[in-house]
Amino acid sequence: MGKSTLFNALTKNNVLAANYPFATIEPNVGVVGVPDPRLAQLAKIFGSEKLLPAAVSFVDIAGIVKGASEGAGLGNKFLANIRETDAICQVIRVFKDENVTREGERTSAFLDPASDIEVVNMELALADLQTIEKAIPRLEKESRIHKEKAATLEVVKQAQAILNDGKLLSGSKIDLAAIAELQLMTTKPFLYVFNVDAAELSDLELRASLQKLVAPAKAIFLDAKTEAELAELDEEDLAEFLKEIGMEEPGLVTLAGVGFETLGLQTYLTAGPKETRAWTIHKGDTAPVAAGVIHTDFQKGFIKAEIVAFDDLIEAGSMTEARARGKVRMEGKEYVMADGDVVEFRFNV
Repeated sequence: MGKSTLFNALTKNNVLAANYPFATIEPNVGVVGVPDPRLAQLAKIFGSEKLLPAAVSFVDIAGIVKGASEGAGLGNKFLANIRETDAICQVIRVFKDENVTREGERTSAFLDPASDIEVVNMELALADLQTIEKAIPRLEKESRIHKEKAATLEVVKQAQAILNDGKLLSGSKIDLAAIAELQLMTTKPFLYVFNVDAAELSDLELRASLQKLVAPAKAIFLDAKTEAELAELDEEDLAEFLKEIGMEEPGLVTLAGVGFETLGLQTYLTAGPKETRAWTIHKGDTAPVAAGVIHTDFQKGFIKAEIVAFDDLIEAGSMTEARARGKVRMEGKEYVMADGDVVEFRFNV
């Protein structure tokens, strides 16, 4: 409950936010800039006209109810939408409101976050089991002809055993890459957002109890109504309001950052007079792959990358001084990018 309110605040969109199941029928998509204070610092050094942060796309998909894997509540359509995402963010209601209904309960104020989480996870697991059961006969037939399929079949059977044991595949020790073709939903990273009453945001005992429900996955605690109000404020009023309510930053800022991390992403930075920009890459990407994010020709014709760590550049105050201190280095094709690298690529057209 509250996911569409949260989505509106996060993406500055205005989608339907109602208090009954299936208010969201078609998925709503919003692109959110990931807050990054490093950009403003670089812009001062380079005199940049624009700041362009990295971005994450959030998709607001209707809530899953019990029986979704069997088609209940338009479940098949919603599950298809989930398969297209890179990570799953569950929004769980923990706030009390007599005017907000809860699926299957006459008492609208009834709360059971553990049960709500279990329903979603169970339906995703059941849908994955259906996919696996359909795939096994095909893989058994293919493995007789193509020996490499035997290894895939073995991993699929391992996944089946894990799901039958009531566990998710995300975080398991099996080779998930080997079964990527099946697009199993429980292999995706999970992130949980607990939508709590504003008065309970500072309740550490409550936070600890809720975190235990989803460990080791990351959990964010926020009040969607408060976040909606914060999203409407300008920078000055926002700072004042946050101070009044004892928050260091909006919960949505935390969510965007943790969501970025959950996806296994990081950023490198480029800067110049026209713009300072954060570019999105996966952790472990090499310099040529990073260059390809700007343009495929950069990757194809990659020669080397001139790199300085963000902290070193800020301490030096300029690229000239950073070079004088020996902090700027040339890296080749094997270099693995680090978060916050400030880069200029050299390439052949």
